[in-house]
Amino acid sequence: SGGCPPDPDGQPPEVPLSTVRFLGAAQAPVLKVETMLTEGHRERGLMYRRELPEARGMLFAFEDNQERSFWMHNTCLPLDMLFIADDGYIAGIVENVPTMNDDPRGVACRARYVLEVNAGFCRKFGVKAGQSIKIEG
Repeated sequence: SGGCPPDPDGQPPEVPLSTVRFLGAAQAPVLKVETMLTEGHRERGLMYRRELPEARGMLFAFEDNQERSFWMHNTCLPLDMLFIADDGYIAGIVENVPTMNDDPRGVACRARYVLEVNAGFCRKFGVKAGQSIKIEG
């Protein structure tokens, strides 16, 4: 969209890719996710992106389980955010988070991972809190 600011770095950082499988949501595709392991990469996240293919996402990996909140600063794609415990349990989901918004979003549960996918993904594929994911790679 015309409201998306230009990427000051010119392009996203090179980060490792992992695979996410949804257990209990049989229709959901296996996702290839960019894995954000460092503070700098996690802070940047999906900022400035103009598209995200359906079978792609971004996995924010932290060292521990705690309550987390995310915002959509400079984020141009509406997203679903999945808050995931260290054993892969989906503790909570915030759906259809609006773009370019600095309000913090989160769930009242502890999470070690946050998975961002396109808005509508969870509804389309029947992904719900209480299910689990498996992270490979």
